[in-house]
Amino acid sequence: MVTKTVPGQSRSIGDVPVAAAPAARRRAEFWRLLAQPAIVLILTVGVLVWAFRRDLTVTQQASISVRNIAHVTWQHILITAAVVLIVVVLAVPLGTLLTRSRFRPLAPLFVGIANIGASAPAIGLIVLCYLVTRTTGFWVGVAPIAFCSLLPVLRNTILGYQEVDPALIDAGRGQGMSAGLVLRRIEFPLAVPYILAGLRTSLVLAVGTATLSFMVSAGGLGILIDTGYKLRDTVTLTLGAVLAVALALLVDWLGALAEQFLGPRGLR
Repeated sequence: MVTKTVPGQSRSIGDVPVAAAPAARRRAEFWRLLAQPAIVLILTVGVLVWAFRRDLTVTQQASISVRNIAHVTWQHILITAAVVLIVVVLAVPLGTLLTRSRFRPLAPLFVGIANIGASAPAIGLIVLCYLVTRTTGFWVGVAPIAFCSLLPVLRNTILGYQEVDPALIDAGRGQGMSAGLVLRRIEFPLAVPYILAGLRTSLVLAVGTATLSFMVSAGGLGILIDTGYKLRDTVTLTLGAVLAVALALLVDWLGALAEQFLGPRGLR
């Protein structure tokens, strides 16, 4: 039930006052930011304790060791970091350029290309990259994953600039600011929350897709998953899968922190 607004009363949706909604969202976000790292810690410690307390075979001991787990996890983190760096370096400047009047007609073309990367199966892109380059290694695994993760940041960058109130741009130009100064001081700061939201999505996509990078010898937690699957080793398979989930939750939490604290102070 939506009540009418009368002087002296706060508008409400159902039984919840609209004025209370932002406060409720902030409280929910606060508790989520506290709970998510705790869940990551419980998952990580729990699966490691469960795995190491079992009677492992010689084959399992080769995969389930502190050194090997740390090594493949670090590889996974490096793959994710490289993907995010490439996406930010490409998507944010490109999205900014495509919102300028001269290049605006090209926006559908580039968004369409990025949409192909988001729609195509990641495993197919990785295999195609291998077939084209005829080589394996870190960058052969990173490049297709970056292509898959490009769309959220590019689309959100464009959307962020489109959502800037034209009156604010006119006010800046009226005060004598150049187009570049308006972009740097008004448009980009207001677009940052949208960019960060897209980056958060790309982070999670990159972590999940990076489990396939083992196919081209790029490393990562996918090695544990693949080893466990091929050897029908439930312990190694479970360990790799749970650590991948925990890492995805961790980077999603880091993305949420970035959205919370890196945006313009007045919009937080």
